[in-house]
Amino acid sequence: MQEQLTNIDPVLFILLIVFGIFVILLLVIWRRTGNQDQGMKQQLQRLADNQAQMQGAFTALHDAAQTSNGDLQRSMDARFENFGKRMGDSLSESREKTHENLKSLGERLAIIDRAQKNIEALGQEVSGLQSILANKQTRGAFGEMRMQDMVEDSLQPSAYGFQQTLSNNKRVDCLIFPPNGAEAIPVDAKFPLESWRALQNAPDDMAKKQAAASMRNDIKKHVKDIASKYIIPGETTDTALLFLPSEAIYADLHGHFPDLIELAFRARVMIVSPTTFMATLYTISALMKDARMREQANVIQREVGLLLDDVRRLDERTQKLDKRFKLTGQAVDEILKSTTGIIRHAERIGSEDIQPEQLDDEAATPPRLSKTTDTE
Repeated sequence: MQEQLTNIDPVLFILLIVFGIFVILLLVIWRRTGNQDQGMKQQLQRLADNQAQMQGAFTALHDAAQTSNGDLQRSMDARFENFGKRMGDSLSESREKTHENLKSLGERLAIIDRAQKNIEALGQEVSGLQSILANKQTRGAFGEMRMQDMVEDSLQPSAYGFQQTLSNNKRVDCLIFPPNGAEAIPVDAKFPLESWRALQNAPDDMAKKQAAASMRNDIKKHVKDIASKYIIPGETTDTALLFLPSEAIYADLHGHFPDLIELAFRARVMIVSPTTFMATLYTISALMKDARMREQANVIQREVGLLLDDVRRLDERTQKLDKRFKLTGQAVDEILKSTTGIIRHAERIGSEDIQPEQLDDEAATPPRLSKTTDTE
């Protein structure tokens, strides 16, 4: 009942209360007066009827309101259910996307972690390389190793030798042996890193001049040593190679020290970088392949000549065999003729009308076999 009252419109509820108070007042007045006329009773009756009608209207209104509230409640429940479903689907989809994003983020973090480890390893390698380049002996060994790797990758093992001792008891880093027993090409690796770094890090013009002079002296000394130690007439070529393992130093020499390039050229020392040295090795390798092809061509030509001799002998023997086959054919023909004559005589002997004198005549001239000679 309380729930039904709460569902009634507040205005109607107030009107109902006012009407009830009015009826109560009329009843109180009627009781005080005690005697009312018939008109008053009729009015009260009408009021009671009106009250009953209003009560019916209020009941119908209450029922309509109750029905409307039920429909509204069902509509609200359906909407809330639909909203809850959409929210659940949205939250589920959002949860899946969040899971995928977190998974992708984890994979990317793993990639970043591996990259970080690679960077750390690279940093350690760079530190190791710096420690190698800081020492003069290890720096020289680094240049030799790089030169050796390039030679081993480009030439056949029989085409080079490392740490070769020459006739003057000087040891060269590498000797390249050209084809056809030509003179060997000496190669020596140098790495003037200290003077080049001093030139790059010079704070002022005076320091740059001093560093440039130091680098010029180092290169001059290297060129002079190579020319005097490794160029030996009759044993090595009249040109030696000075290998610089740094493209930057090689570029600076050509860009800022053309006099050193000219000096090395006059001394028959060719300064090469990794790029130009690789091109030189490719050229030497091509020459060696060409020489091997020429050697193989001579071998093939000699073998073809021997094959032609074998073909000539085969032709001669085939002709001899053909002659023998012809002589054998003639002998077989004569044998067949003799066999035919013998058969004919035998048939005549077996016949009844043969005369004795015919046998005597044919016996006097027996068939002869022709004599074959070997004309080989």
